[in-house]
Formats: sequence, structure tokens, C-alpha cells
Amino acid sequence: MPHLPLNIDMHDRIALVAGGGQVACRKVKALLASGACVRVVTPVMVPEISDLAASGVIALCKRRYQPGDLDNCFLAVAATDDAEVNRRVAADARQRGILVAVADAPELGTCTFPAVLRRGNLEISVSTGGRCPAFALLVRDLLAGVIGDDYGIALERVASEREKLLTEGNDSTYNSQLVRTIAQRLIAELSAKTEQNVSED
Repeated sequence: MPHLPLNIDMHDRIALVAGGGQVACRKVKALLASGACVRVVTPVMVPEISDLAASGVIALCKRRYQPGDLDNCFLAVAATDDAEVNRRVAADARQRGILVAVADAPELGTCTFPAVLRRGNLEISVSTGGRCPAFALLVRDLLAGVIGDDYGIALERVASEREKLLTEGNDSTYNSQLVRTIAQRLIAELSAKTEQNVSED
């Protein structure tokens, strides 16, 4: 089923992660990187989650999930090792209109986590709609070998030029065309550089 790709501003929004294993830990780190306020509920956890709680980076409830854990949440992630608990989290979140991702059964949720490649402010997301996350990871890693840090630097150059043009009060069509031309030139240069490096290898 097709999905709508969105970048959501999670800054200061509350996200619940039900679960304390490695999968839950990866979701916690992704949410923290987005600026979310992360709440974890789990009776057992990997040391990394315990360390994050001890340092005050996340809020931790050492018990099994309860519906009240969703209070004031914007997003929920069901990532426990109990399929029934994950289903309950999904059902409760859906009933309350809260976005929910389910690690072991994506079809029960309303959203999924894509595999993300970051180069500065440039973000490239790869998703299979939950069909095969491992495939998305492999595609992301393939792109990582082509899209280097230089692309993030190039983005900042184009963004800087765009900001200058916006302050000059030029026609928006002219600005768009000029920014596009600059971006095309920089991307062409980076692409040529990548091809040269590949041929030298």
C-alpha cells in the first residue's frame, strides 16, 4: 500500500517507546536525534537504554505497558518482544488518534521508520512501507557509497545563495531558476568526482 512520505518536526513532542531491546533502542536513538522527548516503558532493557535514563536523556518506567502511558504523546512505537502487547499499544494509539509504528507488524501501525542517510542537512529516506526493512537498509548503505559528505556541503552553498536571492527581492521564478542552475552545477561536479574516484579504484 502506498504511503505519504513526510518529515515531521518532533522537537519537544512526546514519543512513547514500549520495549527495551535492541530494536527499541534504535528507535529511541532515532527519536532523540529528531529532538523528541522520549518516554520508555519496559520491565527489562538493554544497558544503553538504562544509561540514557540514568543520564536523564529519556524518561523510563520500569514496568509493562499501560494505556495511560500514551497520555500527551504525539507518537508511539511498539517494540516489545510480546506481539500481544504490541497489538495493544497499536490499538490504543489508533483509538486516541496517535501516530504509531509497530516493529514486528508494520501493518498494524499508521507509520513506519525509513532507513535514513544524513549528510549535514541533506536527508535521504528509503522505505519499503514496512515490507522489508533490511532491504531499505541495504539500499541506504548503497547510496551512502555514492552520496558523500560533500553533498551536505553543497546543500549549504545552494541554501546560502537562495537566502541571498530572497533578500534581493527578485522575481520568484528567476530565483527558482537560478537556484536550480547552481544546484545542478554542484551536483554534476560531485557526480563527476564520484565517477572519477570509482574509476581510479
